[in-house]
Amino acid sequence: MLVLGLETSCDETGVALYDSERGLLADALFSQIDLHRAYGGVVPELASRDHVKRMLPLIRQVLDEAGCVATDIDAIAYTAGPGLVGALLVGASCAQALAFAWDIPAIGVHHMEGHLLAPMLEPAPPAFPFVALLVSGGHTQLVRVDGIGQYQLLGESLDDAAGEAFDKTAKLMGLRYPGGPEIARLAERGTPGRFVFPRPMTDRPGLDFSFSGLKTFTLNTWQQCQSSGDDSEQTRCDVALAFQQAVVETLTIKCRRALKQTGLSSLVIAGGVSANRALRTSLEDMTAALKGNVFYARPAFCTDNGAMIAYAGCQRLLAGQHEELAISVQARWPMEQLPAL
Repeated sequence: MLVLGLETSCDETGVALYDSERGLLADALFSQIDLHRAYGGVVPELASRDHVKRMLPLIRQVLDEAGCVATDIDAIAYTAGPGLVGALLVGASCAQALAFAWDIPAIGVHHMEGHLLAPMLEPAPPAFPFVALLVSGGHTQLVRVDGIGQYQLLGESLDDAAGEAFDKTAKLMGLRYPGGPEIARLAERGTPGRFVFPRPMTDRPGLDFSFSGLKTFTLNTWQQCQSSGDDSEQTRCDVALAFQQAVVETLTIKCRRALKQTGLSSLVIAGGVSANRALRTSLEDMTAALKGNVFYARPAFCTDNGAMIAYAGCQRLLAGQHEELAISVQARWPMEQLPAL
């Protein structure tokens, strides 16, 4: 089965072709970072308009790269939520229109299920069951995964997601959008131990997260440095390092707890923050100490992309799932509501 995948949940337009027998044939992505950088964050209306502009050229590009034509496509998968409603509607309307024109089935894919399954695109994919850490700008969740659609939420952020905390902290420190990569870049030149920030909610049982207090702690520290005249570039790097270390260690502690609580030895990390090298190193060391394994997608598939949507959609289409001809999206969509295969 050859599936065309469309991703338009936020500020990246992704298109990919996935074949159930040959694997990923082609993928293309257009990022709107430069468009939104002037505003310090994503502007939903601008995001939607740019998806409209980019979608069809990217579809043509992917078809050309794969050496395919429209009549070769067996089905279309698109992101139906969660995400920005206007952006989601662009992908949903395009997918359903093409499905109608080509007389093929279409299926809406859960954005976070796409991220969760992205490591399946790698040469050595994880086997079920495993614990998944979904960590992005909008989500920080620990999930037990026994199969596609078999998800048990173990813990989640009670306020800011980890990626959101990265972006907001960077903005408070005067760094450009998106903040996560900027914090990571500065942290590489930070002085270890100069600042030590709290590891939120690690001194109590449970698997939930909270990063809003850490964000405030970081802001207060930076403002104190500024008021004392110690706001050099090195100090900025030292604060960035302390913040990143706090987030990484907090995530690592909770992942260790989740593995021990479930008795599982495999951990999957997915979402934009999973590209953070410090987080990957920390989780690799932790799972190795537990004689377990950690899996993640290549950096290009950590952020939003069409390949993960095409793959996730393909699995559900092969199981016989598809949708009626209707344009329907969900800004909020608990992953536990998905049907199991």
